[in-house]
Amino acid sequence: MFKNNNLKNNSFKSHIFKNNTLQKSLLASLVLASLSATAATIPDSVKLADEQHIVRGNDAEVATLDPANAEGLPEMHVIRDMFEGLVIQDKDGNVIPGVATSWETSDNKTFVFKLRKDAKWSNGEPVTAHDFVYSLKRAINPSFASANGWYLKLTKIKNIDAIIDGEKPVDSIGIRALDDYTLEYKLESKVPYFVAMTGHTSMMPLPQSVVEKYGSKWVSPDNIVSNGAFTLDEWVINERIELKKNSQYWDSKDTVLNAVTYIPFENQTAAMMRYTSGEVDITSDVPTQLAPKLKKEQADAYKVVPLLCTYYYAFNTTKAPFNDERVRKAASYTMMRDIITDGITQVGNIPAYTFTHKYIAGFKATQPNYASWTQAQRDEKARELLAEAGYGPENPLKMKLLYNTSENNKSIAVGIASMFSKNLGAKVELENQEWKSYLVARKAGEFDVIRTSWCGDYNEASTFLTLLTSDSDGNYAFYKSDSYDKAIENALSATSESERYKYYDESEAILSKDMPIAPIYYYMQARLVRPNVGGFPTNNVEGRIYSKDLYRIAD
Repeated sequence: MFKNNNLKNNSFKSHIFKNNTLQKSLLASLVLASLSATAATIPDSVKLADEQHIVRGNDAEVATLDPANAEGLPEMHVIRDMFEGLVIQDKDGNVIPGVATSWETSDNKTFVFKLRKDAKWSNGEPVTAHDFVYSLKRAINPSFASANGWYLKLTKIKNIDAIIDGEKPVDSIGIRALDDYTLEYKLESKVPYFVAMTGHTSMMPLPQSVVEKYGSKWVSPDNIVSNGAFTLDEWVINERIELKKNSQYWDSKDTVLNAVTYIPFENQTAAMMRYTSGEVDITSDVPTQLAPKLKKEQADAYKVVPLLCTYYYAFNTTKAPFNDERVRKAASYTMMRDIITDGITQVGNIPAYTFTHKYIAGFKATQPNYASWTQAQRDEKARELLAEAGYGPENPLKMKLLYNTSENNKSIAVGIASMFSKNLGAKVELENQEWKSYLVARKAGEFDVIRTSWCGDYNEASTFLTLLTSDSDGNYAFYKSDSYDKAIENALSATSESERYKYYDESEAILSKDMPIAPIYYYMQARLVRPNVGGFPTNNVEGRIYSKDLYRIAD
């Protein structure tokens, strides 16, 4: 089901480029007519509840509500309800119009978007092309230093690298408002999936007057102005975020919910208990050890959704012991992926041996040799490599393994630490941190091994592979490889899909050789969703749940 649904419904190319136009020629002219992007679709047989309010569990307390600086899923879940970019996604993950009604390109280097004239900010002012220009210029300004600068570089917008690096003025960026409702981007090279990339939070519009008036406090409930289906009503740190329906949203008439509450949970059992007591309607996860039981006893609420995410461990390649390729390989080979997926997580996650998700649209990575070995063969090779690196009974391998607070992350970390101890004689110090502290430690490299994950921002292999280039802020392994960077550069400048995929495959081979990260599994996301919640998407592999598409059914 996962494979077929993903390839059929979640390829950007298959939805936007009718009749495979792009696959036949990257130079083909594209004009996308306006498509319907209405919110909740309610069957005639459904009777709505009088109170349209849903409570969603979130993975952690959000670190920010500024779209330009959002780094993790906890932030993005909330921000996608509050802000809207040029494009959004439907329930199947297809790219559909958001603030834009249509777009066109003749060469995949110049893109022109037509904006809807009924899009408004929550204060009633119109959303214009100038808001997108301001937002991008703010994000790329070195004085602001957006956490997503590395992502914005991937868009290949003209001069963006030089601007972010402080080598050219911000005004030289390849974006301009042709008029209030026409926006043009000029790229330095062809990016056939550029339209999908504009859905990222860092490319959403911002209200310039509000941001400049309030500075860093512009996202507080008293000041914030947003353009999404909901706006911020209350934010109680570490307790809840309250959103209310934005009456100024262009599709407010089709948005059924009047309010959405987000509650942060770093403990999945606590979230499940709050669900059981009726306080939470949608959990962000389930406790791994209870997954089989919940699947059986909560069959009407237990939902498993494929996600375009890879769970992995990153090794700090800048210091001992993991500055040694042999040690990194020994650690990766020792991780018993099938035990982790079948014995620990138990929700159907798929063992991973490449960073790029198995079901990414189009590209199929060649599996590394160790993927076909038995675990006994991997363990034996791991011990050989570790001995070559000078570790053994007289000099045991020592490491600090960092993970963000979560029962599931803890269970996996404990299991992997046991594998390291048993097979490698390693001494592992486990350290967990709450989300905000974890982000700081991750950026500073205060770890030897770190648990992390990556979810695709768009359905194309580059969303994974570009993360590990030398200049990427998302490169948590601090990995630097000229050959890897060159392979990615060649892929992004390729003029055909076959050529691009060849370089992607080369990139994966380099990762398997250097092993800066250890892919562990591809996600299957299990949640509890109250049966009287309608509109929940079960086929969006990027995991985007827009609250505007949800509604509460009468009991």
